[in-house]
Amino acid sequence: MKPNINKNHVKLGVERLLEEPRARLQSARVGLICNQASVEHNLQHVADLFYEHPQVKLTTLFGPQHGIRGDAQDNMIETGHSVDRETGLPIHSLYSETREPTESMLKDVDVLIFDMQDIGCRIYTFAYTMANCMRSAKNFGKKVIVCDRPNPITGIRVEGNLLQAEQASFVGQFPIPTRHGMTIGELAQMFNQQFGIDCDLEVLEMDGWARDCWHDETDAPWVMPSPNMPTLDTATVFPGAVHFEGTQLSEGRGTTKPFELIGAPYIAAEDYARELNGIGFKGAFFRSCIFTPTFQKHAAQRCGGVQIHVTDRETFEPVIVGVAMVKVAFDMYPDDFRWKDPPYEYVYDRNPFDVIAGTSKLRRAIEQGRAIDAIEDSWKDGLVEFRELRERYLLY
Repeated sequence: MKPNINKNHVKLGVERLLEEPRARLQSARVGLICNQASVEHNLQHVADLFYEHPQVKLTTLFGPQHGIRGDAQDNMIETGHSVDRETGLPIHSLYSETREPTESMLKDVDVLIFDMQDIGCRIYTFAYTMANCMRSAKNFGKKVIVCDRPNPITGIRVEGNLLQAEQASFVGQFPIPTRHGMTIGELAQMFNQQFGIDCDLEVLEMDGWARDCWHDETDAPWVMPSPNMPTLDTATVFPGAVHFEGTQLSEGRGTTKPFELIGAPYIAAEDYARELNGIGFKGAFFRSCIFTPTFQKHAAQRCGGVQIHVTDRETFEPVIVGVAMVKVAFDMYPDDFRWKDPPYEYVYDRNPFDVIAGTSKLRRAIEQGRAIDAIEDSWKDGLVEFRELRERYLLY
């Protein structure tokens, strides 16, 4: 596939590795952590490319949430250990009874290669699959190579509260904000050095990526990183709309617009849209609508709600918008609104909204009727500290 001359050409970290594997792998036995979005510019899956490469000794595959080729549709559905039909190699699931490679899983591995597409939000499991693999590598004397990919929603903006230690989980292990503005390779360096994993780590940088680039401003391939992350539009709203996973409102799963459609059977669509548009958020319009999810929350029920239309993605602030949407629903429908009940992502004893938010303070602020501006102001000091820390680990 020829590069699109109207877009920034980005050479992915994995493409650099495939060009000269001997320099970094030599005769090492390789384990690969990947999924369906792990493709190069010709849309070929990297597991197939490594397996066919004469200078790579690929022995083992590791599957994150949803599997290595996107097998599992929904959240919190474990994938089993299996054999890859294309390569015949064993697949060890890291979304099963363990989220971390065991010593026996690594017996035929010298180097772990991680190549997955992140989406720029703390609340996404792939970065923590990476962190868990790095810990195992440290414990069992393996090397880790992280192949960098673009942050699809740019590497400029940081938004939201920092995760608090007591809310650590598989959707948030470290004190970073909701929208972190980093690539997966930059996160790997931060996790390793700042947060003490201390494995033998090499990050293969991209060539040609700039921090202010949205994914569609590059020629980097886009394949759905997870079944409910179909488009860049989804990724743009996700850092805010993901908070609805911690409520009983539908976040649009079971529709063609997950995280863009928000609603519930009890919501009067026009009233909810009118209230949200009255806040005056930049870069967003809330269109009233009715939708019927085909699965998950409120399956086969008509839901009143809104579709989030991003009218200017440069000024749109997804995190405070998503939090405000939760607050408005809570305020407008006190007799119907409910937080989600546990469990959520292997956490059985905490409020799922708190796990997602990375703090219980946000839920309490909503319950106590605090103003939206006050909630946003409560994040500012943490973001100042994080921006300073983040500078040490930026590669671009």
